Amino acid sequence: MEIVLKGLTKEFDNKKTNSKVVAVNNVTIDIASGTLVGLLGPSGCGKSTTLFMLSGLLSPTRGQIIFGDKDVTSLEPQKRGIGLVFQNYALYPHMTVLQNILFPLENIGMPKEDRMKRAEEVAKIVQIENLLDRKPSELSGGQQQRVAIARALAKQPDVLLLDEPLSNLDARLRLQTREEIRRIQQTTGVTTVFVTHDQEEAMSISDILVVMKLGVVQQVGKPQEIYDDPHNLFVAQFLGTPPINTFTGEIKNGGVYIGEEKIMNTKLPDQKVYIAIRPEGFIPDQKNGVLTLKLENYEVMGRERSIISTHPNCLKPTIRSTVDEFDPTGLENVKFKLKPAKVFLFNYDTQIRIAEDKEYDAPEFMDAVEQVQLEPNEKKNVFTKFADKSKELVNKVASVFKKKEAKEDEQVVEEKVIAETDQSSQEGEGE
Repeated sequence: MEIVLKGLTKEFDNKKTNSKVVAVNNVTIDIASGTLVGLLGPSGCGKSTTLFMLSGLLSPTRGQIIFGDKDVTSLEPQKRGIGLVFQNYALYPHMTVLQNILFPLENIGMPKEDRMKRAEEVAKIVQIENLLDRKPSELSGGQQQRVAIARALAKQPDVLLLDEPLSNLDARLRLQTREEIRRIQQTTGVTTVFVTHDQEEAMSISDILVVMKLGVVQQVGKPQEIYDDPHNLFVAQFLGTPPINTFTGEIKNGGVYIGEEKIMNTKLPDQKVYIAIRPEGFIPDQKNGVLTLKLENYEVMGRERSIISTHPNCLKPTIRSTVDEFDPTGLENVKFKLKPAKVFLFNYDTQIRIAEDKEYDAPEFMDAVEQVQLEPNEKKNVFTKFADKSKELVNKVASVFKKKEAKEDEQVVEEKVIAETDQSSQEGEGE
């Protein structure tokens, strides 16, 4: 199922300042059928809000959501053909794994025989067929996540939506489960949108990444392409582990300078710039190096070797360079040659990438973003509140299901009491 978002915007009223807060601003992207797309960004960037608009749990202020050739912008969630996996899994604790998977199929009125067949099929896909009789409390976090995915897949959705599905797992289990999610998506071929703030997760399993900041799409592309060709400083700094090293510098007389050292030639006009260098872009060379850094430490952790250094023009307290081999004996300073493909220049004022052979555009957003008259810290708090509001909305939806379950449980108890009463009456009559 192809997904098209056209100018998707979500505004909330900020009563404190009597203005509009734009949580998602003019998001326009095309998602090809059968791909896994990662919505990536820090907390408050609008990624979960975008996902909830895709699901129908939130209505957009402006814009369109199109599934295939159908405009679903105003369509109710249950009519969109989606499967949604929440961050907290939202499994029904008193039901077995099988009952959890069967629940949405019962709601759509699927015949019992077909329900059982479909539940067994998805259980095999996510590899939990031997856990069907267990309750959620008897499962590990990774197993619970697979049950939640199986339940979402049971209805054979056209689109699978995952809201930070790995955030509650420990590091080792997170690695294993993200591989499982990728395998499941490739097995089913369902178009999947995956929300995360973890760039390593997003880069490892996504076909396409959508990087967001404060509701605005910063860059869309294949993970490695975005890593190798960031369009602005935010994207360069957000992607990469260890993170990129950023320096203040300038272009003058055909050279790029960090402090007094010329690190490379350029045809770009003279200007003040940010210079960002990937950790793997440094080559230690005491004889021919172009950049001198003060050596602080040399770390060896398994197969990874890192030189820790400092420079007055660096935005961070320390600079991390990953190298193959290095002998720090007797050195106070380290000189480096630089790999040109790992060095990026950004306009100092706009933070947009600049290069000799390519022109980069600023992220597109509507003027409504200018209505947000908030101080930086206050703005962050507001976006956090609306992230909480989205989670609150999810909890309300879960609450509706729980009330329904409770009602069903009461009905079962009532029927049991009536049956026992009838049996007692019959036994009394027999005597």
